[in-house]
Amino acid sequence: MERAMARMIRNRRFSPFVFRKKTMPFSSSTVSADPSKEPILSSNDPSPATAPSPTPSSSSSASVASNAGRSWSFLKLGVFAALTGTAAAGAYATYAYSSDEVDEKTSSFRALSNYSVGDDASALEKFKAVLYSAAVKVPMKTIELYIDMRRSIEEHVRGFTEPSSDKLLPDLHPQEQHVFTLILDLNETLVYSDWKRERGWRTFKRPGVDAFLEHLAKFYEIVVFSDQLNMYVDPVIERLDRKGCIRYRLSRAATRYQDGKHFRDLSKLNRDSARVLYISGHALESCLQPENCVPIKPWKLENDDTALLDLIPFLEYLALHRPADIRPVLASYQGRDIATEFIERSKEHQRRMQEQKQHGRFWRR
Repeated sequence: MERAMARMIRNRRFSPFVFRKKTMPFSSSTVSADPSKEPILSSNDPSPATAPSPTPSSSSSASVASNAGRSWSFLKLGVFAALTGTAAAGAYATYAYSSDEVDEKTSSFRALSNYSVGDDASALEKFKAVLYSAAVKVPMKTIELYIDMRRSIEEHVRGFTEPSSDKLLPDLHPQEQHVFTLILDLNETLVYSDWKRERGWRTFKRPGVDAFLEHLAKFYEIVVFSDQLNMYVDPVIERLDRKGCIRYRLSRAATRYQDGKHFRDLSKLNRDSARVLYISGHALESCLQPENCVPIKPWKLENDDTALLDLIPFLEYLALHRPADIRPVLASYQGRDIATEFIERSKEHQRRMQEQKQHGRFWRR
């Protein structure tokens, strides 16, 4: 009886396993879909999925590489900041000071590179002097290089902006020291150049220009001063001045380039400014010495123009009477048409002279 009861209990306990084993065929590729039936590793077993911990050598190598990268970044940043500061300082010095002023202001600093101590100095003091000179040498060389480069650039720029010479005209002959110099502009004063599509460029002479040049050449040293290139000025004057009334011709190379314009600098003519007159249709806009200017109406192909001929009496009067300084005379005509005002003053002078003659006759009676 007891054996029968024990057999029944054993069969009930193992019957599920026996049943499952009988109903599920064996296969080496079968994987259980129930996680509760998967084998579970104990905590004492090594886990195959865990990554190996880094060794101390690999960790130190990464730290060294990181520090090297940061040092290189700081170095590049420092070099960039130094170059930027040097460029900014150079730009400011270029804007605020001339090259001579920069040379003067930095001379004391550059002299520090020659710092030295006496022979009786200690070894430490001599070592400090050597270090100090070495530290100053690099910025000193940089400043000297900047000054040399700037002077070279200024010299090249001056060749385009300054007149070609400080003496644009040769010395006057000793017998002509009393002669006045008459400077004439070319375009819209003596000639006018016009362009049309069907014929191209043509140059026209102003009415009365031949008589003007021929008559005043007896009293003045006549010079044509243009802001055009000499390849244009020379052929025009060759056709304009058949009788050789014009002594000298000056073109763009003799002008001063300033504020985007070519100006006539009469101080470079090698002539006494008290004896120089400049006649131009754009006198006040093209000359740096307005006190020597004689403005005239610009000519633009008007057939009834007489501006040049109207100026002859005034210019002849000046050449004959030879005032000590022409500039106060021109200042008295400022803001007025010189030719018209001169005629009015001449008439007034003649009227006064006539009155004085009549008054003298009255007293003699």
